Amino acid sequence: MNGKVERSQKTDKSEFYATVDINSEDIQDKLAEWQHYYNWMRPHSALKGKTPMERYFELCEETPFSDEVQKQYNPSNERIQHANYKMDLEIAKLKRSL
Repeated sequence: MNGKVERSQKTDKSEFYATVDINSEDIQDKLAEWQHYYNWMRPHSALKGKTPMERYFELCEETPFSDEVQKQYNPSNERIQHANYKMDLEIAKLKRSL
């Protein structure tokens, strides 16, 4: 996720902030316009030329709401990987043998 945020910030810097005076009185209006353009009109190569909103609407019907996800979430099904790889393997073996 961090890479996506950094990529978005790079685009903001090169396509928005490089073209406006950040001390302008209407900077908030320009930023709102940019956000609308970025999400609704600007094609994204990572989305195969679609806008984020086009992709959102494609996925919204099949993406569950958070309350549905929380109902199905069981923390005991989650596997926590330890920083020590060898220890993690040994713990996984022990858990399988139980």
